[in-house]
Amino acid sequence: MRVSAVIGVLIALLSAATVTAVNAQAAVGCRVAYAVSTQWPGGFTANVSVTNLGDPISGWKLAWTFPSGQQVTQAWNATTTVSGAQVTAVNASWNAAIATNATVSFGFNGSWSGANTAPDTFTLNGVTCTGNTGGPSPSPSPSRSPSPSPSASPSRSPSPSPSPSPSPSPSPSPSPSPQPGDAMATVAAMQPGWNLGNTFDAIPDETAWGNPPTTRAMLHYVRSQGYNSIRIPVTWNDHQGPAPDYTIDAAWLSRVRQVVDWSLAEGFYVMINLHHDSWEWINGYPGDRTTVMNRYTALWTQIAGTFRDYSPKLVFESINEPQFTGTSGDSESDQVLNELNTEFVHLVRESGGGNATRLLVLPSLNTSSEQARVDALAATFTQLHDPNLAATVHFYGWWPFSVNIAGGTRYDSNVEQDLVGSFDRVYNTFVSRGIPVIVGEWALLAYDYTRPGIIERGEFLKYIEAVGYHARIRKLTTMLWDAGSFLDRNELRWRDQGVYEMMKAGWTTRSGTASSDQVYVPRNGAITSKALTLNLNGTSFQGLRQNGVNLANGADYTVSGNTLTLTAAALTRLAGNRAYGVNATIEARFSQGAPWQISIITSDPPTQSAATGTTSSFAIPTQFRGDQLATMEAKYADGSPAGPANWTPYKGFWDHFQPDYSANTVILKPDFFAEVNDGRVTLTFHFWSGAQTTYYITKSGTTVTGGTS
Repeated sequence: MRVSAVIGVLIALLSAATVTAVNAQAAVGCRVAYAVSTQWPGGFTANVSVTNLGDPISGWKLAWTFPSGQQVTQAWNATTTVSGAQVTAVNASWNAAIATNATVSFGFNGSWSGANTAPDTFTLNGVTCTGNTGGPSPSPSPSRSPSPSPSASPSRSPSPSPSPSPSPSPSPSPSPSPQPGDAMATVAAMQPGWNLGNTFDAIPDETAWGNPPTTRAMLHYVRSQGYNSIRIPVTWNDHQGPAPDYTIDAAWLSRVRQVVDWSLAEGFYVMINLHHDSWEWINGYPGDRTTVMNRYTALWTQIAGTFRDYSPKLVFESINEPQFTGTSGDSESDQVLNELNTEFVHLVRESGGGNATRLLVLPSLNTSSEQARVDALAATFTQLHDPNLAATVHFYGWWPFSVNIAGGTRYDSNVEQDLVGSFDRVYNTFVSRGIPVIVGEWALLAYDYTRPGIIERGEFLKYIEAVGYHARIRKLTTMLWDAGSFLDRNELRWRDQGVYEMMKAGWTTRSGTASSDQVYVPRNGAITSKALTLNLNGTSFQGLRQNGVNLANGADYTVSGNTLTLTAAALTRLAGNRAYGVNATIEARFSQGAPWQISIITSDPPTQSAATGTTSSFAIPTQFRGDQLATMEAKYADGSPAGPANWTPYKGFWDHFQPDYSANTVILKPDFFAEVNDGRVTLTFHFWSGAQTTYYITKSGTTVTGGTS
């Protein structure tokens, strides 16, 4: 697993002077579909599809005039220029050619005021698009050959107003097996997918990392929950014999084959790979090409031979999260990966049988969605020219949010922009060109049932909802990374049913959410009304419910626009005897998707007291009084960040500090003190109610003292 950064770079390789038109005597004609996919106050996103109805052209320039004075602010898959209300969009280098009856698409973000009326007249290379063929095209201009690397879409900020309902996504029920060569249909039919994580990829064997042996009953349960594909990561390193044959241990291969057989019998598409081999031995390829390539080809030769005549619903993935040592940098590593991916494809294809047309999945370097990495992988696809290939990347969200560091406690615009940018890049680079994409792993890095509290539940639910939506409208197949944090494999139940329900809803539709899933009221004194902002996401609010009983609109709550207000009377009733903690749970229901649960919590400002200890064992006595810890800041006397990750005052939840609610303490970890200078440090604890406490520690060698003053 890793986290990809947001890189949205527009490639502006052509200008109007370098556009190629068709021969002056060629028949021309075009049709344009212009659609606003998202609109918010002052801004909008539009998609433009241009269909060539005439003879093939090898360069295009589309022009139109906005009737309401709109402006293009960002574009992708084309370079735009603006003169007053007139806009000209010129092809990128990679999408210059449009065959007869073929369509090219691009998009842009724009600004508007007053009205956002769609343009009704477009010209393609100077010819008006009427939906019919017309006269000859203008004289040709100099051409530029297309290159294989597409441009990236810029990140877009989340819309503050509801987005329109997205187009239908692949049904979670199984689709008929596509014919060989229909890679897009195969990958679409694999949605949604689930990872059998920390199992056959565990080192050295199936149960080494705490999961029980895989059973047919467990696979059946996952299938019954709507998952259409299963990724079975396999680490082969400890189950291979010595050179030159590198024979796979027969018992291990038999066990892998058994689980593959069970999975296929349950109706899954199945993906197997080389998993932690990527860093155990494949990463040494640049320094020992012969040895590593011999082992790599021996391994894939045996796997390909074992599964040669299996159903086309079995899919091979070359390497998980490929990474290399001894290269000069990512560009050289991209080339090294190209060699291994290419050898993998040739070897599997040459093994014959079902492998001649089996879907093969190729990763980018580190399975990153950075533009340079996906561009390098796109070049491999162009080189191979194999119709039965898919690309894969992994997605674990914006890193500060994914691990709760640097104040990344909420699903905010940073998280959304990272998500949109990542998915846009793989869509524009691959899917828009007919190459399917599998997000082979997704979750958040620190979401772990054994370390509760790192990721606040409601913020995680917003992230889940957004991943489902943004993947679906870009036709990306997603495979949840589950190493045991989602499915309890012993009990065959979801550890958090609401999390599963939000994921399931995202396969087909959007769900409404709110600014928080928590409402805090005081232990004593009068309770006042509380307001939440609804994120409708294209839904409509239907009401509130508790234990199956509807709350009364007006008496218990009011709605004005996107603001939901819980009345003082309702909160007083729901809080009951006001014991610290959650006193009631209600749910907001929307016209579609999963309901949004809201906890009514009684709390008072937390208190802390003096403590002594050592750098290896120090805990701050804390009376949480119904509240929950969100994050912690650490600063020296001069205001500079103290401790690890010294570029931010906000430390890493669980790695550097950890609440222990049963013991009424906050533990400061040895890893925190390892990078703290001797002297005084000011700690600020932020709680989910909005309360804050200030605490001071003094470190002297291995001795630590602390107090509130």
